[in-house]
Amino acid sequence: MFARRRQATTEPGPGAGQATPLVTLTATGVGKEIDGNVLLRPVDVAVTSGQCVVLRGENGSGKTTLLRILAGTLEPSSGSASLDGQALDERNQTTRSRVAALIGSPTAYRDLTLIDHLVLIDSTWGGDIGTADDRADAMLAELEVDHLSERFPHELSSGQQHLFHLAMVLFRPARVLLLDEPEQRLDTHKRGLLTDILLARKAAGAALVVACHDPTMTAAIGDLVVDVAAV
Repeated sequence: MFARRRQATTEPGPGAGQATPLVTLTATGVGKEIDGNVLLRPVDVAVTSGQCVVLRGENGSGKTTLLRILAGTLEPSSGSASLDGQALDERNQTTRSRVAALIGSPTAYRDLTLIDHLVLIDSTWGGDIGTADDRADAMLAELEVDHLSERFPHELSSGQQHLFHLAMVLFRPARVLLLDEPEQRLDTHKRGLLTDILLARKAAGAALVVACHDPTMTAAIGDLVVDVAAV
């Protein structure tokens, strides 16, 4: 699908091997109402590089709404959210270049294989096309789905699709990761793999905000737990 060539390489991916600038993501008193219906009660969240905040709460409490506000895809009705003091807005290049989010299912194309998708993401963010396959294979291998690299998204099982969606988000360079229940549809082994990946991202300097129902994963990755009040 893309003009690619395979080439053995140890070249790092975009931004790899470089000091990650510190970032601070802050939400102060953010809440959301639509037509009088409360979607999220006011809540405070703050996370900086190398930290993970876990959002905990009942289904329907507004965790996804809060993540959308932090991603800059939804404007709060009250309070404010910012990244390094700048308002979050997905239409802004700064927000898009620093924040990667898995909230729902990302756009996938029926005519592109899994590795095609990752190569497209890699090239979008400045990767070398000559070595893109190696980086894409490595990302899929981290999640143990590299054997599916030439499959199309519609050929995957529900669990495989979720791992592919995680790969799409984790593959792109970002200083902030926002994940909405990333443990869903994963067995114990795959949850362990994902936990290790998220711990590695923290160690590399990423700031994480994760909505999670798994107490084991929460204990492993969370530096702070924010309880989102039921609406």
